[in-house]
Amino acid sequence: MSEVPPVMLSAITCDRVIFDRISGMPSIINIVQVVNSVNFPLRHSELVFFCELTNGHGQTEIEIVLVDLEEDDKILFNQKKTVEFRDVRHILTLALKMQGVVFPEPGEYRFQIYANGTMLGERRIVCRKVEKPPQKDADGGVSF
Repeated sequence: MSEVPPVMLSAITCDRVIFDRISGMPSIINIVQVVNSVNFPLRHSELVFFCELTNGHGQTEIEIVLVDLEEDDKILFNQKKTVEFRDVRHILTLALKMQGVVFPEPGEYRFQIYANGTMLGERRIVCRKVEKPPQKDADGGVSF
Protein backbone atom coordinates (compact mmCIF):
# COMPACT_ATOMS: atom_id res chain seq x y z
CA MET A 1 0.00 0.00 0.00
CA SER A 2 1.22 3.49 -0.86
CA GLU A 3 2.30 5.99 1.79
CA VAL A 4 1.22 8.97 -0.35
CA PRO A 5 -2.42 9.73 0.52
CA PRO A 6 -4.97 10.52 -2.18
CA VAL A 7 -6.63 13.93 -2.44
CA MET A 8 -10.33 14.28 -1.58
CA LEU A 9 -12.13 16.23 -4.33
CA SER A 10 -15.63 16.16 -2.84
CA ALA A 11 -17.64 14.80 0.06
CA ILE A 12 -21.44 15.00 0.17
CA THR A 13 -24.19 13.40 2.23
CA CYS A 14 -27.40 12.79 0.34
CA ASP A 15 -30.50 10.62 0.12
CA ARG A 16 -29.51 8.80 -3.05
CA VAL A 17 -26.92 8.50 -5.83
CA ILE A 18 -27.92 7.28 -9.28
CA PHE A 19 -25.21 6.13 -11.70
CA ASP A 20 -25.99 6.52 -15.40
CA ARG A 21 -25.91 3.11 -17.10
CA ILE A 22 -24.09 4.36 -20.18
CA SER A 23 -21.64 6.98 -18.92
CA GLY A 24 -21.30 5.78 -15.33
CA MET A 25 -21.57 9.39 -14.17
CA PRO A 26 -23.25 9.95 -10.79
CA SER A 27 -26.32 12.08 -10.05
CA ILE A 28 -26.66 13.15 -6.43
CA ILE A 29 -30.24 13.32 -5.18
CA ASN A 30 -31.31 15.53 -2.24
CA ILE A 31 -28.15 16.75 -0.52
CA VAL A 32 -28.48 16.38 3.27
CA GLN A 33 -26.77 19.03 5.42
CA VAL A 34 -29.31 19.32 8.23
CA VAL A 35 -31.67 16.68 9.59
CA ASN A 36 -34.70 17.92 11.53
CA SER A 37 -36.57 15.62 13.90
CA VAL A 38 -39.23 15.91 16.57
CA ASN A 39 -37.81 12.93 18.48
CA PHE A 40 -34.35 11.67 19.40
CA PRO A 41 -32.69 9.26 19.12
CA LEU A 42 -33.35 9.50 15.40
CA ARG A 43 -33.00 6.47 13.13
CA HIS A 44 -32.36 7.74 9.59
CA SER A 45 -33.83 5.20 7.19
CA GLU A 46 -31.24 5.66 4.44
CA LEU A 47 -28.32 8.01 3.94
CA VAL A 48 -25.54 7.99 1.34
CA PHE A 49 -22.02 9.31 1.84
CA PHE A 50 -20.58 10.23 -1.57
CA CYS A 51 -16.98 11.22 -2.19
CA GLU A 52 -14.43 11.47 -4.98
CA LEU A 53 -10.72 10.85 -4.53
CA THR A 54 -7.76 11.32 -6.85
CA ASN A 55 -3.94 11.24 -6.80
CA GLY A 56 -4.04 7.76 -5.31
CA HIS A 57 -1.27 5.22 -5.75
CA GLY A 58 -2.10 1.52 -6.10
CA GLN A 59 -3.98 -0.33 -3.37
CA THR A 60 -5.35 1.97 -0.68
CA GLU A 61 -7.44 1.16 2.38
CA ILE A 62 -10.32 3.64 2.61
CA GLU A 63 -12.24 4.06 5.86
CA ILE A 64 -15.39 6.12 6.32
CA VAL A 65 -16.30 6.97 9.91
CA LEU A 66 -19.33 8.79 11.34
CA VAL A 67 -18.49 10.46 14.66
CA ASP A 68 -20.49 12.35 17.28
CA LEU A 69 -18.49 15.53 17.97
CA GLU A 70 -20.35 16.25 21.19
CA GLU A 71 -19.49 12.83 22.65
CA ASP A 72 -15.68 12.95 22.32
CA ASP A 73 -15.77 11.73 18.72
CA LYS A 74 -17.73 8.60 19.61
CA ILE A 75 -17.90 6.37 16.52
CA LEU A 76 -21.46 5.72 15.35
CA PHE A 77 -20.56 3.97 12.08
CA ASN A 78 -17.47 2.90 10.22
CA GLN A 79 -16.64 0.87 7.16
CA LYS A 80 -13.34 -0.05 5.51
CA LYS A 81 -12.64 -1.08 1.95
CA THR A 82 -9.47 -1.59 -0.07
CA VAL A 83 -9.57 0.14 -3.45
CA GLU A 84 -7.19 0.25 -6.40
CA PHE A 85 -6.05 3.48 -8.07
CA ARG A 86 -4.97 2.63 -11.62
CA ASP A 87 -2.89 5.81 -11.90
CA VAL A 88 -2.62 9.18 -10.13
CA ARG A 89 -5.10 10.85 -12.53
CA HIS A 90 -7.79 8.27 -11.82
CA ILE A 91 -10.82 9.71 -10.00
CA LEU A 92 -12.29 7.15 -7.65
CA THR A 93 -15.98 7.61 -6.87
CA LEU A 94 -17.39 6.10 -3.67
CA ALA A 95 -21.06 6.01 -2.70
CA LEU A 96 -21.61 4.34 0.66
CA LYS A 97 -25.27 3.57 1.36
CA MET A 98 -26.12 3.34 5.06
CA GLN A 99 -29.43 2.13 6.41
CA GLY A 100 -30.70 2.70 9.92
CA VAL A 101 -27.97 5.08 11.12
CA VAL A 102 -28.92 6.30 14.60
CA PHE A 103 -28.24 9.88 15.69
CA PRO A 104 -28.61 9.71 19.49
CA GLU A 105 -29.33 13.41 20.10
CA PRO A 106 -29.42 16.81 18.40
CA GLY A 107 -25.99 18.16 17.55
CA GLU A 108 -23.12 18.08 15.11
CA TYR A 109 -21.80 14.91 13.52
CA ARG A 110 -18.99 14.38 11.01
CA PHE A 111 -18.35 11.87 8.27
CA GLN A 112 -14.58 11.46 8.19
CA ILE A 113 -12.68 9.78 5.39
CA TYR A 114 -9.29 8.14 5.87
CA ALA A 115 -6.83 6.59 3.42
CA ASN A 116 -4.35 4.15 4.96
CA GLY A 117 -5.04 5.74 8.35
CA THR A 118 -4.52 9.36 7.21
CA MET A 119 -7.55 11.66 7.45
CA LEU A 120 -8.31 13.20 4.05
CA GLY A 121 -11.22 15.37 5.16
CA GLU A 122 -14.66 15.41 6.67
CA ARG A 123 -18.24 16.45 5.99
CA ARG A 124 -20.50 17.92 8.66
CA ILE A 125 -24.12 16.98 9.21
CA VAL A 126 -26.27 18.74 11.82
CA CYS A 127 -29.25 17.19 13.60
CA ARG A 128 -31.81 19.61 15.04
CA LYS A 129 -34.76 19.04 17.31
CA VAL A 130 -37.87 20.81 16.01
CA GLU A 131 -41.32 21.28 17.41
CA LYS A 132 -44.13 19.22 15.95
CA PRO A 133 -46.18 21.40 13.58
CA PRO A 134 -49.78 22.04 14.62
CA GLN A 135 -52.32 19.57 13.20
CA LYS A 136 -55.26 20.76 11.12
CA ASP A 137 -58.73 19.72 12.24
CA ALA A 138 -61.20 18.16 9.80
CA ASP A 139 -62.84 21.59 9.44
CA GLY A 140 -59.52 23.24 8.52
CA GLY A 141 -58.81 24.74 11.95
CA VAL A 142 -55.55 24.24 13.79
CA SER A 143 -55.33 22.21 16.99
CA PHE A 144 -52.36 22.20 19.36
